[in-house]
Amino acid sequence: MFEHVWSCFCCVIVIRSKFFSGFRSFCLFSNLCSSKVRHQYLIQNKVDKPHISFTQSHCDSFLLIYHTSPSQKPNMPDQSSTTSWFFTYTKIRFFTKIRRFLLLRTAKKQYKAPDHSEKLRDLSSASKKEGKIEKEGMEKENDQDGWVVLQRSVKGLHFGRWEEKELAAKEIKRIAKEDLKTRKSMGELGIIQPLVAMIESEVLERQRLAVQALIELANGSFTNKLLMVESGILSKLPKKIDLLDESAFQDFAHLLLSLSSLSSIQFPVSSARIIPLVVSILDSCSSIETKISCLGTLYNLSSVLDNAGNLVASGVVNTLLRLSSVGEASEKSLATLGNLVVNSTGRKALESSPMVPENLIEILAWEEKPKCQELSAYVLMILAHQSSVQRQKMAKAGIVSVLLEVALLGSPLAQKRALKLLQWFKDERQKRMGPHSGPQVGRLSIGSPVNKRGVDEGKKFMKNIVKESLYKNMETITRRANGAGNSSGLKALVLSSSSKSLPY
Repeated sequence: MFEHVWSCFCCVIVIRSKFFSGFRSFCLFSNLCSSKVRHQYLIQNKVDKPHISFTQSHCDSFLLIYHTSPSQKPNMPDQSSTTSWFFTYTKIRFFTKIRRFLLLRTAKKQYKAPDHSEKLRDLSSASKKEGKIEKEGMEKENDQDGWVVLQRSVKGLHFGRWEEKELAAKEIKRIAKEDLKTRKSMGELGIIQPLVAMIESEVLERQRLAVQALIELANGSFTNKLLMVESGILSKLPKKIDLLDESAFQDFAHLLLSLSSLSSIQFPVSSARIIPLVVSILDSCSSIETKISCLGTLYNLSSVLDNAGNLVASGVVNTLLRLSSVGEASEKSLATLGNLVVNSTGRKALESSPMVPENLIEILAWEEKPKCQELSAYVLMILAHQSSVQRQKMAKAGIVSVLLEVALLGSPLAQKRALKLLQWFKDERQKRMGPHSGPQVGRLSIGSPVNKRGVDEGKKFMKNIVKESLYKNMETITRRANGAGNSSGLKALVLSSSSKSLPY
């Protein structure tokens, strides 16, 4: 019964081709038609060996085409059968549309509404885009406003009254903080020369505004620094600092530090105009930050050997030795002394100072500051080289014990320098200075009388000194490490060793 019902729903449309005489085409639309119904249809129409092909249409039915030869003529249905088939075909089209509708409805049910988080992400991305657009628009407006303000400030600096110049200096200071490109373009507009002229003003507030604006313009721009020097800024520096306060000290210290960096590009900077002001600020009651800026200026100037004479003549050596004992300023002070000591003028000034070598030996014992130890050892090495007087002064000040401690616990560079100094102090009476390698052991000429007993006594005496110094330093190290229980073992170790164990 089921097969008969479904056979009624099968539509066979027979179309005789008018253009192709070689075959007849039978189109059968079927989706669930069984193979038994198809077999009955083939027997009724007496189709032998049909060529069957299936194609899938958009309504998910299969198109079955039977290709036959002209001799294989199927039984043509009569008029009533054709009407029945047409009615069946109409019903199939109706059911096909119903099926299409159901498929679309099912697809809509399977579609899921977007998640709430996705909506939030879309909203956030949209808001970000809007914010970005608004930000770009504001930046463009700010750029336009900035150029308008800059033009007004340049005009005020050149042609305005003092009040207008002060306002212009404030705006230039604010705009110059933005970026390097802006600072370079501002320097090309010719605003540096009017600002330099404002430094000579007797009004401290006006002077302070000009200095602060120049500091911002000089930040990262060697061109602006050169323009300041060429505008005569060094000749307009204050000769007396009695009327300056702490903020003025700090501003001038920052400006001079920035200008002194021109020494790194071998630009001739008149140190004779900078050094007196820097030394005056260092000797005043300025803050440690201001002093460090001034020490940076002196370090930049001391890197040029031609400035050593002006630095020594201004009395900067004693100032540096005094500040080298201050923890925050010690490293920069010692670095500047290291630049001066390689020059004969600077070395003589250090040798004649009453704070040498005691001050440097004290710094050499700073275990918590290895960089200061290295710099102090470097200055002591230069002073001890070719100067027996300085070596004697160092020996009397107790440098040997400190050098032994540095050789044991110091940084690699400090250890190397300490061992070099210990080598020079090993046997001062039998050494002479070489042109390059420092003190060397003197050579005895052939045939010269040698007192063997005196030589042995000298060696024994030096061994005892080294052992005693090493033992004292090991005891100090032991106490600092809270290892009093191991002091006897260290004592036995030291007594069993000899001076030959030191890497001289």
